[in-house]
Amino acid sequence: MYADSDFVALSALQHFVYCPRQCALIHLEQIWSENGYTAEGREMHERVDDGKTSYRSGVRVTRSELLRSAVLGVSGVADVVEWHKLNNHEEPFPVEYKRGKPKQHDADKIQLCAQAICLEEMLSLHIPSGALFYGQTKRRLDVDFDNALREKTLLAAEGVHDLFRNGITPPPDPGPKCKLCSLQEECLPDLIVKGGSATTYLKKLVQTLSEDEI
Repeated sequence: MYADSDFVALSALQHFVYCPRQCALIHLEQIWSENGYTAEGREMHERVDDGKTSYRSGVRVTRSELLRSAVLGVSGVADVVEWHKLNNHEEPFPVEYKRGKPKQHDADKIQLCAQAICLEEMLSLHIPSGALFYGQTKRRLDVDFDNALREKTLLAAEGVHDLFRNGITPPPDPGPKCKLCSLQEECLPDLIVKGGSATTYLKKLVQTLSEDEI
């Protein structure tokens, strides 16, 4: 169990699984940059996260549901939670909206599973599944919260908390994922081959350029 003072953003788990360095740049160094992909994602979430409650085919739908879990040590917001009637009670079904298409990695699934774990802890019930809605395909991907995915989610949370405790930005790991990352210019994966802080690197770069002008 984590204390409230140790809680991290739930979204950090998705960033960590996608790239630990990206997670550190965003959540430790507080660096953020927007590109076309992140702008589309932000606009999609703004349309969904209006905090309103509606009904669709008899299903109650809530938006911007506040979440927290002492087990994972995270807090955040669920895009959409559908409340399906089952045996005289409502069973929550979390739905996370993503701008692209289904991924090869589990980052999105882990983020969704973390939302389910938060709801389970808050409501004292079991949530077997949820869904990811991808804007590019306009389709849902159903996700089963099986033991394997739950274990990956717990490990991701532990990894993020270790990252915060150490306070050290991991070295870059250049690969195909870098082409889609909005932090390419700040991360400089092809230049910072020995790791370290991108903020420190940029400060040194500016200092060097200033010295050259003298």
